[in-house]
Amino acid sequence: MNAADLSALVLSLKLAAVSTVALMALGIPLAWWLVRSRGLLAAITNVVVALPLVLPPTVLGFYLLLAMGPNGPIGALTQSIGLGTLAFTFEGLVVASVLYSIPFVVQPLQAAFAAVPQHMLDATATLGAKPAQVFAQVALPLSRRGLLVAAILGFAHTIGEFGVVLMIGGNIPDETRVVSVQIYDHVEALDYAGAHQLSLTLVAFSVCVLAVVYWLWGGTRASAESGR
Repeated sequence: MNAADLSALVLSLKLAAVSTVALMALGIPLAWWLVRSRGLLAAITNVVVALPLVLPPTVLGFYLLLAMGPNGPIGALTQSIGLGTLAFTFEGLVVASVLYSIPFVVQPLQAAFAAVPQHMLDATATLGAKPAQVFAQVALPLSRRGLLVAAILGFAHTIGEFGVVLMIGGNIPDETRVVSVQIYDHVEALDYAGAHQLSLTLVAFSVCVLAVVYWLWGGTRASAESGR
């Protein structure tokens, strides 16, 4: 790998780490609320959360680019508080990555929370625990495998993003040029050996991630069945 490849790889890892922290901070309370809620608002929220699964990345990236631009609502807000615009910045990539990867975090969390035996939650509540205590002391510990699966999927999905990050971040070295964009650059330059090397790295990474996820998810299902 050359210096540009290593820079893109490091930037991708940094983006994935920051985005995963943000995704978990947002996804844990959101998933818990969705599991415990019924009605139109919860149904609409589920649809919005799942939308990136079927929406082309370039479509989402295009509308985010408009929103983050100088004439968009997000751009106007960030400029009014002295932050400039988020388009073509690392911070903009984080926002786009969180929005694009959110179903890969929220849906596994929903499944993990839904698998927590209701009788254990009820028993803790009857002992005088407040809802926040029930969540922190019972639901979260029993869902730890699901939490880890969600974090791994969010991290891995961010590593592999292309369309959204290219639309929002462009191709700025050391700022927004992530590994998927670097692979595209290699192909554009007919440097297939460089593209192959980076692509093979991502293939190996993806296989390892899937192996860990399936192992963890198998343990989660086994724990849920034993809890019943």
